[in-house]
Amino acid sequence: MFDHVKFGVSDFAASKAFYARALEPLGVAIVAEGEPAYGVELCAAGPTSLCLFQTDEKPAHLHLAFSAATRQQVDAFHRAALAAGGRDNGAPGLRPHYHAHYYAAFVIGPDGHNLEAVCHTPEG
Repeated sequence: MFDHVKFGVSDFAASKAFYARALEPLGVAIVAEGEPAYGVELCAAGPTSLCLFQTDEKPAHLHLAFSAATRQQVDAFHRAALAAGGRDNGAPGLRPHYHAHYYAAFVIGPDGHNLEAVCHTPEG
């Protein structure tokens, strides 16, 4: 739905490592990088990217939802994000109050952003 999202982080090295590891199960990888003030760009196949850059400003907390093709990817995202230092904000599972097949997991990243991986398709 978007071309790219770019936001500031307080610890560039920690955030770069966190997002690279947490999003790897979703097929996301670092595709470009410059000085910390310019940042790093992560993306999967396709034109959409996530960009992070070093800043001393205190950004408002964001909620970013990443598409997952399967429920197994949602599970792997949650495990990888926790292993990378994220805090659990909702274990993988169905969220039927959104819709019958909304399968998601939530973690809090290094700067307090609420990160979600979501699969909208039925299992199997």
